[in-house]
Amino acid sequence: MTTALITGTTAGIGSAFASRLAADGHNLVLVSRDEKRLRDQAADLHDRHGVEAEVLRADLSEDAGIAAVEERLGDRTHPVDLLVNNAGFGNNGRYLEAPLADELRMLKLHCEAVLRLTSAAAQTMRARGRGGVINVASVAAFFPRGTYGASKACVVQFTQGAAKD
Repeated sequence: MTTALITGTTAGIGSAFASRLAADGHNLVLVSRDEKRLRDQAADLHDRHGVEAEVLRADLSEDAGIAAVEERLGDRTHPVDLLVNNAGFGNNGRYLEAPLADELRMLKLHCEAVLRLTSAAAQTMRARGRGGVINVASVAAFFPRGTYGASKACVVQFTQGAAKD
């Protein structure tokens, strides 16, 4: 049975990925900041679909959170077959209205975490000769929208380049 690791899994698109992959019989590694919501989601997916749903609490806007997920992606005894980089957020207001610390936190999550987790996953997938990565961006990548649009454009361009390589 294959295993999918999904970031930002407790709401929105991440939750939809988790439900669909579980319904298709994939075991899951669920990653988010809220451990209670993760545990509730894992129990629900296990009960509804009979899959294993591992919980990994991590804040991907912090180095320790990224490192924890990198470590899990590098586990060769319990490999991840599909990585879904979905975690993200947008700041309220216009670019010059948002605190710089919030903008930097968003860039770390949208750009650095996606780069590091894709790299960690690709190493083990390449060694096994199989696997996949889905990096979720936004249509905002194609429109000027301050740091949010720029960070999502980074995800699109990075993903296209990584796929080509």
